[in-house]
Order: sequence, then C-alpha cells, then structure tokens
Amino acid sequence: MFPKLIFTTFSFFFFYFFMSLIAQMSIHAFKVISSSSNTHHNITRAAVLQTSAEACRTHVLQQGGNFVPPNSLTAESLAKACLSPASASTLKSAITDISIRNAWVDGRRMFNVEYHFDDESFEQARNLITEGVSLVKASLRLKNYEYARQRLGETLHTLQDFYSHSNWIELGNRSPYSTLIKSSLPLDNLADVNTPTCSSCDGDCTGNILETIITQKKLTSGYFSLRSPNKPKGKCSHGGLGDLTSLVTPKGGINKDGTTTAHGSLHFVAADVATAATRDLLQDIREAAGNVEFLRLMGISKSSSVLCFVVDTSASMTEEIAEVKRITSYIIDSRRGTVDEPSAYILVPFSNSGFGPVYKTTDPAVFKTEVNALSAGGGGADDLEMSLSGLWLALAAAPVASEIFLFTDGEPKDAEMKSTVLALIESTKSTVNFVLTNPRSNTTRSLSNPVNQVYEDLAVASGGLGIEVPNQLLADTTSAINDTSISSLVTIFQTVRDPGTAEPFSFAVDSSVRNLTFYITGNSTQFTITAPSGQSQSSGQSDGSLAVIQSVVNFHMVQVKTSSQAGGWTIYMNSTQPYTLKVTGKSSINFQFDFVEVYQVPHPGYTVFKSRPRSDGNVTLLLSMLGSGSEVPTEVTLVEASGSRFHTSLLEDVGNGDFLVTVTTVPKWEFYVRVIGQTNIGQTSSSTSDYHSFQRQSSTRHRASSFGVTAERNGTWFPGQLFSIPFTVATSNSYSNYTVTARNSGQYSMTFPSSLTTGSDGRANGVVELSTPGNATAGTEVILTIEVTKPETNDINYAFLRLAVSRAVAPPAGLALSLWLSAGTLLISLVINK
Repeated sequence: MFPKLIFTTFSFFFFYFFMSLIAQMSIHAFKVISSSSNTHHNITRAAVLQTSAEACRTHVLQQGGNFVPPNSLTAESLAKACLSPASASTLKSAITDISIRNAWVDGRRMFNVEYHFDDESFEQARNLITEGVSLVKASLRLKNYEYARQRLGETLHTLQDFYSHSNWIELGNRSPYSTLIKSSLPLDNLADVNTPTCSSCDGDCTGNILETIITQKKLTSGYFSLRSPNKPKGKCSHGGLGDLTSLVTPKGGINKDGTTTAHGSLHFVAADVATAATRDLLQDIREAAGNVEFLRLMGISKSSSVLCFVVDTSASMTEEIAEVKRITSYIIDSRRGTVDEPSAYILVPFSNSGFGPVYKTTDPAVFKTEVNALSAGGGGADDLEMSLSGLWLALAAAPVASEIFLFTDGEPKDAEMKSTVLALIESTKSTVNFVLTNPRSNTTRSLSNPVNQVYEDLAVASGGLGIEVPNQLLADTTSAINDTSISSLVTIFQTVRDPGTAEPFSFAVDSSVRNLTFYITGNSTQFTITAPSGQSQSSGQSDGSLAVIQSVVNFHMVQVKTSSQAGGWTIYMNSTQPYTLKVTGKSSINFQFDFVEVYQVPHPGYTVFKSRPRSDGNVTLLLSMLGSGSEVPTEVTLVEASGSRFHTSLLEDVGNGDFLVTVTTVPKWEFYVRVIGQTNIGQTSSSTSDYHSFQRQSSTRHRASSFGVTAERNGTWFPGQLFSIPFTVATSNSYSNYTVTARNSGQYSMTFPSSLTTGSDGRANGVVELSTPGNATAGTEVILTIEVTKPETNDINYAFLRLAVSRAVAPPAGLALSLWLSAGTLLISLVINK
C-alpha cells in the first residue's frame, strides 16, 4: 500500500495534470489489441503453439504414434495432431490465461521500469525473468499448472519488451539474446549511466541512436516516465506523447511497440525476434519439465476431464465409502485408454473433526490406492461434518472448470465457509455435485432433508446436482457420476425454478451434439419431453422409444436414444415444488469467458476480474469460442437464473476466436451466460448458407455486486517471511461500512482488518499479512480469498488470488525498497483505472 504520508503530498493539481497526460499517452509495449501491429497475445500464441507442436511430435513418436503436422497451426488442429482432440479447449484456455497475465503487466505494472526493460534496468529485468522461470519450473514439479501459467505470462511480457524497448535490433541482431534466460551468464557491454546514447529527433527517429553506441555494440534502452521529465544526460527515451522524458534533449524515442512509433519501421523485426525468444524460454521450461509435463502446462493431455472426490469418512459412512471405491475403480477401468480417461485425480477426505489433506496425482493406480485406503471411523456426538472445508480444499486444488463430487450423510459443521466456497466456485467456474445419503420423506423442497439446504444452494450455484439417495440405492447414481465427468461435456440449457411452476422450456440442439442428456432434481416432479420430430415421452415411461429415464428419489436422468438429435427440443415441467433442469451433451463447440476490465492506457488492453463484477455500470466479458475455428457468436445474453429476463450485449471481434462482450445493464439477481451462434462444423463448404445455429450456456451462476474488491500480489513470496497483499474496496457510496474475512488454502496464519469504512472518494484500503513457514517448498501454491460484506444489505464481493512460494533465498537489501515502492504504484494504478 502506498504510504499515506507520501501520498498526501501529491496535490490535486498534480493529479489533474497527471490524468491529462495519461489520456494522451502512447503505447508502452507491444500492443494488446491491434489490427496493424503484432501484439503480445499474437507473439505468445505463436510461440506456445510452435513449441507445443515440437513437444507433441516428440511425445507422439515416442509412444509409437503417427504425428501428422497441421497445415495451419491452431489450438484445434494441434490438439488433433497430438492425438488429443478434446484438449483443444484446455489448450486455448491455457494460451488465454498466459496471454491475459502477460497483458496484466501493462495494466498493473506500468510504473515499474524493470518489468519493461526501461531506464537501462537490464540487471533487474533479467532477474525478473530468471526468477519467473525458476518459479514456473518449481510450480510444475508440484503440478500447480494454473499458477505456473500465470507466472509464465508475467515473465514473457518482460522478455518480449526487451526486443521492443532496447536497441538490440538496431545493433543488427536478428536472433534472441540468450543471456536473458540464463542467470549464470553476465550481461556484457551495457551502456553505463554516464554514457550518452541518443541524439534528438523529431518525427522520423530511425537514426537517433549515436554511432558510437552502434559501433561499440553497447546495449541501451529508452527512459520512460509519466511523472518526471528527468533522465540522465544524453540518454535515449522510450518515446511517445505520454513519455515526459522524450520532451527533454535528446528528444524523441527508440521504442518499436507498433508500426507508428519512434522506431516503428523495425516493429515486425522486433516482434519476430521476440517470438523466437519466447520459444527459447518455453523450450528451456520444456527441457526441465519433460514433454508430458510441458504439454500439461499448455492444457494438452489425453483428456480434459478430472476426477475429483470429496469424501466423508465419519463412522456412519461405511457403506458409502465402499461404493466410492467401487465407482472409482469402475470409472478408471472403463475409461483407461479412451479420450475420456481423466488427466488428473484429486481426493479430499473430511470428517466431524477435520479435513484434508489433498491427494493429487496424474497416476490412476496411485489414486486407486489412496481411495482404497479410506476407512470410516471417528466422529463426534452430532452428525455435523467439516464438509465445506473439504470442498474448499478441493476447489483450490482442482483445475478451473472441474467437476467435483462430494459424498456425505451429514449436515455441514462449517456452514460459515459457504461464502468462501461460493467465491471459489464462481472464480474457478467449477461444478459441484452432492451425493447425499440422508433423504427424508418430506417433499416440500427439491431436496427433502432440510439440513441439506446449504448443499442445495451450492449445487444450484455451480450448475451441479444435489442428489438425495439412500445408501442402498447409491449404486444407481454411478451413471450420473460417470457421465457428468467426461471430456467435451457442454451445457446447452439450464434453469432453476423456486418456487416451482408448470412451464415449457425450449432450446436448440445442433448437429455436433452427441449423448444428449437431461438432468432434473426435484420432488413430485413430472415432465414431458418432445423431440424435433414431434415424438414425446413423459416422466412416467422409464424406457420409451425416445429416451431412458432413471429416477432415484429426487433425481431424474433422461438419456436420449435417438441418433437424430439436432433441432428444437421442448420439455414441459409440471411441478409446484422447486426444481432444477440442466441439459447437456458431448460436443467440441463450447465457449469460455472471464469478466474483464478494459483500459486504454498505457495502451488498449484488459485485465481479468477475479471477483464479482460491479452492478452500477457496464460489464465486459472476454469470450473465447471453442470448436473448429469457424464458430461465431451472434448473440450473448445474461439470463436471470430463476426467471426468463434477458440482458443483451454488444460484441467486438478482437481476433483468434476472441470477442469483447459489453452488457450495459446487469441482472440484479443470479444469472447465467448464454451464447447463440453460427458454425459450419461438419460441413464441407465455407459458404454462409452451410452454417447452422448452436446454443450454449454457462453452468456456474454469477451475480454482480454494488462494490468492487481488488487485490494484487506485490513482490516475491519467500519462505519464512511475512508477505503483504494490499486490497481495495471501491464503491460509489462514501463512508460505507464493510466487514472483512480472509482465508488461505495453505491454512497459514495471517492478519487482516476485520472491518473497513470507505472515505469520501468511495474507497477503503486494507492489507492481508500472510505468514509463511520457513520450510515451505518452492512452487507451493496457496489460494487466497478476501471476502467483503456490506452488513446492511448482505451484499458480498471477494478477491481471489493464486500465490506461490518462491525459492528459499532472502531478497537483497535494495529489493525491499523496490517492493515498497511497487506497492505505492498499485494505489496510483487503481486511481487511474477507477
């Protein structure tokens, strides 16, 4: 947090002047969104695909397979060449995650010169790169792929900026500077602070680097500042209207961020070398991790599915644990060698007295051993279990968009964890299914046992199932567990009705969909399904000509038989009791999205919100289409979960199957994201007449908040040291009171303010202080959630961060000051982006 004493010395005049300069500022790195220049995203995407193709080729050949190089290198074509077509979505998601974190550096680290190789900060910037690579490797050893991608994106930004911000290209180099990724090699022939490097220029600055610098092969970079025109005498500037140093002799600049910048004629050359350097860095990680782990980092594996069980081990669960063991063996054995073989396995036990640890592996035999070691025992005088704490650990350990199954017969003992679990569900977009073996005869709710209300709420919020079943019928749920945890499963339609209403629901099924299945939870529920052909079947027919219907207490699974499933379907729900309806299928066409903040400075880009979006303004989503590459969204809406109101949006194509979606009005209550679009998948012609419609919907429910919560990691987290995470609450209301709760998945001790009050500017700042054990392993990942509640309205928002422990080396003395100053820049950045 920027110290208050120093912050108050800035006058209001300075801020108005500062903001006016910001509005005029030119680009400060390879652009994020551009149609005329190469971008950080394009550079990163190309290098990831190229290096992954090399790793795929080697791995496939080693396995005795046939690797056929794609004609055009895309996520879809590469996944197919890797003999893992289902990985197309996770590969594209990995590229997006890395690229977004790359762009984050410009949005949140614009003032830190070492992140951009500005001000001749070669040693400091190289340290960021080598430290980043080291932490990526450490995270991979512990299979913490999500954090590894995040840190990789940050590291690649700094590496790529070297080729745009230094004079490496002007010195005639057309290959990467390998020393940047090798900490053992010295950085030679650097221009010292007293060496002039540039002459003034106006307009065309192509020849402004001094001839002595060129002939002596001295390495320099441009100085950059939005706050001060000062720079050492004779030094080059970055350049651009926002760079105050470029107004001081020698005027002008040397950056190659775009085609219209100071050295824009070299932009594409710099971008090409930056791409090669990115490949070299990725290759270094690949050599350290091996092909299999490198491909997992990039989202490529046999399958995109993960098997994740959270299991109650209290004394009353003997029969349930035996069934979990049977289901585990069935799923593992039946999927072995298929495209639906899980890529990872996660197990978290819990009981009345505790929860954890997390067992996480990619080896099915190891997972079987861990599951078979489970036994029922212990428990207290009541039937309360630490179920939500166990689920919290599973959500923190599982990849994003995972399918999780929790087995219990008891009420949660830790119901206060509900909001934290809900925050992780929304942030990770994971689906949680509850198998509850404590049903009652009461049929006034969709779940009959009132103690299961918390589970029902979380299941509905995640788009999962809340299945009540006596333990003697537990085997009847095997099909549901098996079918809902396969690869390429998409949600076509989903809704909730509480209270229940007699109502028809219609939706479209496209020709790419297979295994069309309806999941319905609710008591006293009757329904009729009508196919595009007009053929119908009611819920009373368990095995009709249209579908097979399996019913267990409050749960109904309808598996469509007909092979001709494309067209308009209708299901008429006839119930006055609450119910949920979810329609899924297997298809390569899907979408993924994040809520993002779009900014225009230092150049157009966006950063991802790991919190609920604000309800008092526009909401923007970054939408990525998955499939053959021909999918185009024509309509994106926010659909109210318990009603039929739609909130429409505006779409902007930003390339590579990505779209910025702006919604001007946000639902007051929970909502789903629904995408309707066109595709020619399966067609032989590219004519628009061959395109057909598809419909997809998010499984997870989301909601907006009247206030925002932001938090960012500052600096490096060392074992045995206190780590500070500043956070900010922002609202349109001044002097509002909020309560604060923070939790971390490592269960490390920490301190944080229990309450905050926003000032006249509608902002309040706090800091979480996290203690780290001295024996913490490098790469250890910790999920931190900071929950903020407005008591009078019970409105909740949160910040979600992935953190990882770095190597066990104390920072040099000078770095402490640097990190302290970095914290100050965060506050200014937040003011700018308000």
